[in-house]
Amino acid sequence: MAFFIGAEFVYFAPIMIRYNTKEWFSLIFRFHKSDTFRRLFPAMLLIGLYSGVVAYFEMNVWGITAKTSSALHTLLGMVISLLLVFRTNTAYDRWWEGRKLWGSLVNSSRNLTIKLSAMLKEEQDRKHVALLIALYPEVLKMHLRDQKHPNLEATIHQPNEVARQLYADVYELYEQQKITADDLIVLNNELNTTTDVCGACERIRKTPIPYSYSMFLKKFIFVYVMTMPFGYIKEFGYVVIPVVMFVFYVLVSLEVIAEEIEDPFGEDLNDLPTDDIAAIIRSNVMEIMNIKP
Repeated sequence: MAFFIGAEFVYFAPIMIRYNTKEWFSLIFRFHKSDTFRRLFPAMLLIGLYSGVVAYFEMNVWGITAKTSSALHTLLGMVISLLLVFRTNTAYDRWWEGRKLWGSLVNSSRNLTIKLSAMLKEEQDRKHVALLIALYPEVLKMHLRDQKHPNLEATIHQPNEVARQLYADVYELYEQQKITADDLIVLNNELNTTTDVCGACERIRKTPIPYSYSMFLKKFIFVYVMTMPFGYIKEFGYVVIPVVMFVFYVLVSLEVIAEEIEDPFGEDLNDLPTDDIAAIIRSNVMEIMNIKP
């Protein structure tokens, strides 16, 4: 065989948060370390302090005028809600597309392994291709995180190198007449899926939301929140302080969540569980090929 990568490498990273979706009431009072409330709490305190200062000057120094109105903020609130809906939907679409791509990688890895396990009779051949199939999702996962697998450090594009080795080994099996030309055709679709998934994941990874749109939304939220005390002081008085803090928490949380999931291949707790998926593929491949760990 052309290359033999026998050393196994397991990379441990934070896994995706797991929870029971039916126990929603108890989750309301649970604050996970990835919860946006924890991350935004210092900023919320500053916003509350700012709102308190504005409320004090409005009520005790400048005086509340009849011109003070919340109508403009009501209209702008509708606009910003539409922008945030588009923003979160776009980010979730990228997250879900990434999940479907890794799901197709699971299926193609299983299909490729099942077919090769039926075609190959020698244990050495079965073990060699099994290790390469199991290695690919591990290398792809690290590639999408801008990390390097220690067994392939000299290679620039590591997923391509593993795919090349797998192609070379399968073709060598054909030349040695261990598989037929018809077998080669059957295996071709599953082999193509590896590079197809890699290319699609790279497209998501390297094409973020346009900078102008992202910055416009952030600035819009900032201006909207900073001017809220002036618009709602007449209706709420000092109660405007918790109101502005809550609105800030909701709006900024949606933007923070969208930023986190729009790149679904990282190590954030809301990203895809690519570590788990890679481990599942390895386990399935070894089980199908009947190879002991």
